[in-house]
Amino acid sequence: MPADVSVVVVGSCMTDLVSQAPRLPKAGETIHGHKFFIGFGGKGANQCVQAARMGAKTAMVCKVPNTVGRDVFGNDYIQNFKNNGISTAYVEQTENAATGAASIIVNDTGENAIVIVAGANMLLGQEELQRAQSAIINAKVLVCQLEINPDASLQALRMAKQNHVKTIFNPAPAIADLHSDFYKASDVFCCNESEAELLTGLSVTSVEDASRAGLELIRRGCGSVIVTLGPQGCVVCQSTNTTPKHIPTTTVTAADTTGAGDSFIGALAFYMAHYPTMPQEEMARRANLVAAVSVQSVGTQTSFPFQKDLPAELF
Repeated sequence: MPADVSVVVVGSCMTDLVSQAPRLPKAGETIHGHKFFIGFGGKGANQCVQAARMGAKTAMVCKVPNTVGRDVFGNDYIQNFKNNGISTAYVEQTENAATGAASIIVNDTGENAIVIVAGANMLLGQEELQRAQSAIINAKVLVCQLEINPDASLQALRMAKQNHVKTIFNPAPAIADLHSDFYKASDVFCCNESEAELLTGLSVTSVEDASRAGLELIRRGCGSVIVTLGPQGCVVCQSTNTTPKHIPTTTVTAADTTGAGDSFIGALAFYMAHYPTMPQEEMARRANLVAAVSVQSVGTQTSFPFQKDLPAELF
């Protein structure tokens, strides 16, 4: 096992196919864009990269294709992890599926629409988790999402909880019939407005709505809930304190909001691993500020700040 890994992410790698256009097209409409590029993405990988750039020692548990399938993206992704100082000891390659891909359209105000095709990510399962068990149970923080098989995410969360490892679960993309054990296995259940809506059936368009949704998720067994609200910051709810707390963020001009939630979660994982006694509201405030830096540049991981790019008071 790689030495001293503090944050382990079990999740997805995606190749981002990004088109920039003045606005998002309507159904059946073709519009002209003004830029196209290919980048590294996937919620799991994004969160891992941001935690690593903050200074956490990280390991990624994921599945990518190998070059036998004439898919060059798998090897490229492993190199990307290495370039970011992430352990690739548990990045496994397969000949049985193509790279996960995300088709992303970003409009001139930085809003996006995304379609993902999970590909090799769905092949991550029990065998891979068993091989990564030593890393998971010796970490300080485990992070999971839903771009891989949900059963694999739940198994990883249970493995961590049983060994007193702090867990962050990001229920994205959200599924309405989420297994109830996900709530109980989450020390921090972190979702955005649309995910909170789908999971609770409550409309979430304001801080007050997010507070209500957060309390409903607490009722289902989460240790704490963070509902991210983009430019409005986030709401923190804790099982030990039934009063939701709104954590505002700084106002910035967004160039591209893709990956902002992943930047937030990666930063949060760093703070949970390195500052375990810090109040959660303060961790969320700082993670808000890291994510606010990320939205000011185009691209997903390319927009994620390094520790050296951030104010010293965030550390």
